[in-house]
Amino acid sequence: MKRMMTAPVVYLYREFVDFRKSINGLALLIESETDLELGSGALFLFTNKQRDKIKALYWDQTGYALWYKRLEKAKFKWPTQEKNTVFTLTQFDLDRLLSGFTIIGHKAIKIDSFTMG
Repeated sequence: MKRMMTAPVVYLYREFVDFRKSINGLALLIESETDLELGSGALFLFTNKQRDKIKALYWDQTGYALWYKRLEKAKFKWPTQEKNTVFTLTQFDLDRLLSGFTIIGHKAIKIDSFTMG
């Protein structure tokens, strides 16, 4: 998923969202609560209340795409809620977040290894 998501700008929506929302519901949040352009090619990140899932929404010139990631044994470290409802990330920050690192203080999220089978 990481290699597929490159965007000119990455926005992290600070508040948790109901993960039953799909493309239309998440797009409506951005349109109604921010003055950001959905069709700009920007990537919008959302998390659930438990902070163990991320959804990424973006427009790719042919339609909206929605990606989903779930952590098995850890939580994403999300910036605290402040006046703005979005937080801008660099591509480096996005790569670190999706690789299991926090973007706050750049500490690794500890995930115990396990064997399948």
